This record gives sequence, C-alpha cells and structure tokens, in this order.
Amino acid sequence: MKKLSYLVLFILIWSCNQPKSVESIEEILPETQPIYQEVAMPDSVLRHVVLFGFKETSKPEDIQGVIDAFKALPSQISEIKGFEWGINSSPEGLNQGLTHAFTLTFHSAADRDAYLPHPAHKVFGGILGPHLDKVTVVDYWTKPD
Repeated sequence: MKKLSYLVLFILIWSCNQPKSVESIEEILPETQPIYQEVAMPDSVLRHVVLFGFKETSKPEDIQGVIDAFKALPSQISEIKGFEWGINSSPEGLNQGLTHAFTLTFHSAADRDAYLPHPAHKVFGGILGPHLDKVTVVDYWTKPD
C-alpha cells in the first residue's frame, strides 16, 4: 500500500511538471523582436578581386600594415558582405609579380560603388600607395550552376 501511495504521488508530481501543449512557439514566447532574422542571400553576388605586387623596398612589416588595413575595411564599410585574402602559392609562375590576393563580396553594384569612394577605403589607399608596385582589379558576378 505504501508503494502504491508513493507511485501515485510520483505520478501527480510528474504530471504537474509536464509542459502544456501549444499550437505554435508564438503562444509561449513574449511579443518582442524575433529571435533571429533570416536574410535572403542573392543568387549571384559581386566579387571584387584585387591583386597586389609590392615594391622591393617595402619591408615585411610595411606589407603587414597594408594587409591589416585592408582586413579592417569590412568592419568600417557595411556594404562589404564578405572578405578573404591570401598570398600567391601557385607553382606555375604566372603571377607576373602579383603576390597578394584579396576578394571582397558585395550584394549589389550599388554596394560596390559606395565602397570605392568611402572615406575608409581612401585612408586604406594612403597606406597602400607608398608600397604598391602593381595592381590588378577584376569584378565579376558569380554564376549559379
């Protein structure tokens, strides 16, 4: 009999602690801002590819300063949606003195056009200028499969 009493007590406590059935998450969340917001990604993005060759007189710390300044641009220019960079490692020897590659991603031509004259981009150009020997820039729209 004692075991049965404990069992009934356990069932009562357990049933009181079970969550109530709800039709949707909105029923239990307060009416506030959404937890997250989905951002539609465009089918095609604009890539801005920049290739630099530095002067022989530029020291490694000078080149690192240029890299650091370029890496800072996405935090200063909201139109930049993606950024990556690297140093040439091709064994083909076809880089024509261009050693550093940077790729910026934009969601529109207007975003790219806002980036080009942006004050932070101009400051970066001032840091880059004394060390730049060669540059190539290619912009292209990605093509989905």
